[in-house]
Amino acid sequence: MIFTPNEIALLLVALLAGLVLGLMMSGRGKYKRLWREEQSAHHHAIRDRDTRLNAANERIGELERQSAPIAPGTATTVAGGVHGRDDLSRINGISQTQQIALNEAGYHRYGQIAALNGEQEATLEARLGLKPGTIAHEDWRGQASALERGEKPGLLSRLTGQA
Repeated sequence: MIFTPNEIALLLVALLAGLVLGLMMSGRGKYKRLWREEQSAHHHAIRDRDTRLNAANERIGELERQSAPIAPGTATTVAGGVHGRDDLSRINGISQTQQIALNEAGYHRYGQIAALNGEQEATLEARLGLKPGTIAHEDWRGQASALERGEKPGLLSRLTGQA
């Protein structure tokens, strides 16, 4: 069988292309090295993230151990309640963001909200960016008392004066 010059040229081009692809796919290739470096950086980032998360969780546990103990039998089973905390967002007028701010201010239980005095209300309104009198108008104390007793605060109970 005799090859024409065109067939020989095509065969050489195919062999060269195979050689170049083979070198790129080998372990010595630039792209494989870059991929390995990226993979290594990713694994380091994951380890760093996990280390920071573990440190934060340990700090949270330490802060919870330092906070005042909750009396036995007072912890309520409420959706969203964490480590003896009540879900303050169940009170009408308290958003999830405001609940976080209340927790940071040291308010974790319905009883604490129910026991607020006028000065504490004013301080919380300023801290949460609420208009003065909002807490009293929305009856956070009454709602918190009802939730602490296991009742559901509602518009009807507030209008009729029943808790």
